[in-house]
Amino acid sequence: MKRVAQVIRLRPEKADAYLQLHREVPEAVLGRLRRCNIANYSIHLLGDRLFAYLEYHGEDLDGDLALVASDPATQEWWLRTDPCQEPVAEAAPGEWWASMEQVFLME
Repeated sequence: MKRVAQVIRLRPEKADAYLQLHREVPEAVLGRLRRCNIANYSIHLLGDRLFAYLEYHGEDLDGDLALVASDPATQEWWLRTDPCQEPVAEAAPGEWWASMEQVFLME
């Protein structure tokens, strides 16, 4: 299992819309994530930063993420959520959600 943690900035003027969207995530989007070996996916908010955590239980994370990105329901979802977000200053060029380094784990 691989743990993934990421961060992105939530546009303050879009916060209410983003929170409302996540009260009703389409089942098609959730189903695609599950079929791509993603579990325990959560998003947390602190100030204007969103922190995402997920556990990947497959063998090809990049391949599974490509399947997520090619999914029509997910693409439609992103059309609604992406305008609410913007990359943090620490994001690599071209990176939307910036990957975070794990510095501690207690199991």
